[in-house]
Amino acid sequence: QVQFVESGGGLVQAGGSLRLSCAASGSTFSANAMAWYRQTPGKQRELVASITSGGQTTYVDSVKGRFTIARDNADKTVYLQMNSLKPEDTAAYYCNAVWWYNGSYRTKYSSWGQGTQVTVSS
Repeated sequence: QVQFVESGGGLVQAGGSLRLSCAASGSTFSANAMAWYRQTPGKQRELVASITSGGQTTYVDSVKGRFTIARDNADKTVYLQMNSLKPEDTAAYYCNAVWWYNGSYRTKYSSWGQGTQVTVSS
């Protein structure tokens, strides 16, 4: 059973930066594409950034140029560097493995970590 432990969230002023970490268990980490999601109350979870096993990245338009996803296969950790934060980035952030199916990324595992809360004040 794969488990994810997210950390690094907090309260920051608009324009500030945070670096999120996601530690994953399991032996297949290096082979998996990974993604960061975010969710606000009453809304669906949104895929924010993804990174393939080979290091190719994608971002949702709203974070392009501000967020950077990276991975360390030796440590089984995926990171999300968030710069120039905006109040609309406020959300709980989660990670999961993903796979490409029928034109989009799909979550690979049904179990989620506890997430890490990011709050951006204006």
